[in-house]
Amino acid sequence: MAKNFLQKIYYKELKRVYKGFPGIILDNVVSEIPDLVEYFDKLHAKVSPNTKILITYHNHVWEPVLSLASRLGIRKQVGVQNWLDKNDIVNILDICGFDVIFTQKRLLGLIMATVARPTLKLEKNNEYSVSIIIPARNEAGNIPYIVPSIPRFGKSQEIIFVEGNSNDNTWAKIENQTSQNHKRNLKVVAIKQHGQGKAGAVWDGFKKAKGEILMVYDADRTVDSRDLEKFYKILSSGVGEFANGSRLVYPMEKDSMRFLNQIGNKFFSSLFTKILGQNFKDTLCGTKAIFKRDYVYMRKHNKKYFKIDPFGDFALIFGAVKNNLKIIEIPVRYKERVYGSTNINRFRHGLILFRMAIAAFKEFAI
Repeated sequence: MAKNFLQKIYYKELKRVYKGFPGIILDNVVSEIPDLVEYFDKLHAKVSPNTKILITYHNHVWEPVLSLASRLGIRKQVGVQNWLDKNDIVNILDICGFDVIFTQKRLLGLIMATVARPTLKLEKNNEYSVSIIIPARNEAGNIPYIVPSIPRFGKSQEIIFVEGNSNDNTWAKIENQTSQNHKRNLKVVAIKQHGQGKAGAVWDGFKKAKGEILMVYDADRTVDSRDLEKFYKILSSGVGEFANGSRLVYPMEKDSMRFLNQIGNKFFSSLFTKILGQNFKDTLCGTKAIFKRDYVYMRKHNKKYFKIDPFGDFALIFGAVKNNLKIIEIPVRYKERVYGSTNINRFRHGLILFRMAIAAFKEFAI
């Protein structure tokens, strides 16, 4: 009885939201779609420039209450959901060429209703050469699968493995990749790391890179390499100038990120959102893309950002904000490792990242 009563209230409010809407209605579909960027890309290709789209979804702050209601049997059982906030929806629609007209909260904030319309048509123009930098330390079991899994995009591609003092046979596996015959316009390069930490490997790779667009992709394969094409698309289409991956939008695979790491990521994301004045859902995702010209400018004019960051994530974000680049966050699904273990020391590296936060506050908030 209670279940029917709650459903009646919910659907009565939805009817009020939908009444007289002259376009496409997407009722809570965003909570169940595995890849929202792909979904809205396909939708964009099918709608006319004048089409309005109404998207309704549950407010993420109600997640604990609705989950409890399902367990108590007063709400229907649902599978694993995407719990998105307003910024997530706006960002995804922006990536896919939709302009958000407005967002409303209904039924005490339980229902979020966003109305959007197409802006520009995104096309892969294949005008830029791409260098994909892959820092690798103790990743022997992952190396053979990386090159075949990366989709072909851009005018040409080079994949640069940067090996950093591994204790397994990672270097041998990388050399095997360089000796193979690859497709046209694809070059695989192997170098030994000179700098310290992951950041040092990334900077070594960037220095070696010939491509006009630089990408970073972690060798642990916890992010699907097919997502790299989305990063290329954002830069090549002119929608963004710096693409930052976000692992905290979609549900993660079990054990893909330890609980304390999740807390730390959310803490730093919230902190940097306040300090930098731009929304960041995930500041520590290892998948990023930037034009080489912008990176070269950063290294010349913002050297201090690159001196104390052990991973390189904050240095690139600070540089992008400082130089007024259009930053776009791209949702990615975060998977559990299939080989090896993380090279991150939560507490030692956490203290270093906190120092970065203090530096950001001094630089951008004082």
